[in-house]
Amino acid sequence: MRALVQRVDEASVVSIVDDAPTTTGRIGAGLMVLVGVTHSDDVATARKLADKLWNLRIMDDENGVMNLAVRETTKSILVVSQFTLYGDTSAGRRPSWIAAAKPEVAEPLVTEVIDELRRLGAHVETGRFRTQMKVSLVNDGPSTVLIEI
Repeated sequence: MRALVQRVDEASVVSIVDDAPTTTGRIGAGLMVLVGVTHSDDVATARKLADKLWNLRIMDDENGVMNLAVRETTKSILVVSQFTLYGDTSAGRRPSWIAAAKPEVAEPLVTEVIDELRRLGAHVETGRFRTQMKVSLVNDGPSTVLIEI
């Protein structure tokens, strides 16, 4: 699994279903996490990613130093599935999506990440799988970290 993690002041996702845009997730300060799934991922991988996100020390302490995890601060995480994190651009000009898991494999694993974060105590908002989504955010820092499990 891959996750692109951004520390945000705020973030939201609008999912478009039947040409009707609906805000399906919105957080204030916290983490905006784009999650990609590949063929070798499983439930254990999803749980490991959730634990990493929950304990990632990317939030500022009282001195402005990245010493705290989201679990120690806002507890807010917006998770959006993102198969394009597995785009391979090593050859040619058009990315290959071969390394990205099919939706029927990826969706339950992204759901497992979300469920595990909630079990850990996170307030999790999400997009809607298999829809066109519009993500808006205000990156705090900017602070962006790529995690690969």
